[in-house]
Amino acid sequence: METKIDEQLAEQNVSADNSNSASVMGASASNESAASGAISTEKKKRRRGDRKDGRLIRSLAPMNRVALYIMPDRSGASVYFHDSFEITEVENYINKKRKQGLKGFGMMHVILASYVRVISQRPAVNRFLSGQKLFARDDDIQVLLTIKREMTLEAEETIIKMHFTPTDTADQVYEKINKLLQESRAESADTDFDKTASIISHIPGVLLKFSIWFLKLIDYFGLLPASLLEVSPFHGSFFITSMGSLGIPPVYHHLYDFGNIPAFMSFGAKRKQNEVRPDGTVQTHKYIDFTVVCDERICDGFYFASAFKLMRNYIRNPHQLDEPPTQVIRDID
Repeated sequence: METKIDEQLAEQNVSADNSNSASVMGASASNESAASGAISTEKKKRRRGDRKDGRLIRSLAPMNRVALYIMPDRSGASVYFHDSFEITEVENYINKKRKQGLKGFGMMHVILASYVRVISQRPAVNRFLSGQKLFARDDDIQVLLTIKREMTLEAEETIIKMHFTPTDTADQVYEKINKLLQESRAESADTDFDKTASIISHIPGVLLKFSIWFLKLIDYFGLLPASLLEVSPFHGSFFITSMGSLGIPPVYHHLYDFGNIPAFMSFGAKRKQNEVRPDGTVQTHKYIDFTVVCDERICDGFYFASAFKLMRNYIRNPHQLDEPPTQVIRDID
């Protein structure tokens, strides 16, 4: 069964938004909850027990529910993953986008657009844990990115939070990213994150320690104000960083026990690799290495593998990202 599904995913060269995606999603979700039933494509309604930033998943199997208490911390439930993307077609796609007027369109845009599209077909990747309970973000994909205002050693860093939806195309991802980058890099402009961090930093040491403890406590019970959730760099779907701009390999970045970010991705600089073809000739390929550290409690290993195979497919065939998905799959109840 596993081999058959792997082959189906590997053969998706035109579009991954078809009935095979739904069947694989259902097969994986059934492992987590026998009571979940068929996956609905309708948006779930919010109910009692849901958080401001997520919907409580109520159909977890008993063992999976107990596991959330056995591994209470995100750092202790982290899995480390390393892979590479072959980028020949991506480079052609990037050049085409730049000729169409998308100035500065690059690898970051393609990777984020691919990840957003993966969530539209593998929604469990967009879950998070808080208060030893599992939640789904549904249509809100929150991506965090650390940037320097200028590429100098002295330049300050800031963090921006971007909101995407499962139907976003590569062009829409580009527009949202560039808008936030321009605002955050504007002269003398402080982001909401900068302003909040500045206020908190003026709290005296002992009181600051208590304040952080209190924030963790109310966040555990889902009582953190929506305004703080929005500016927090520790709450979101996905944190991404580019080591390629620094010219170094990707790092394995830890997950934060505070907040609820379930995945941290880092990608490095382009590299060339000579490979022997079947006819004995040597061909040079370009690759980008990436690492992912993720919270294994949000879904099972087979589901994660399925999601990253799908992401590789989108990056190998980035033209699929020019149109919205034909179907958006919703997470289980």
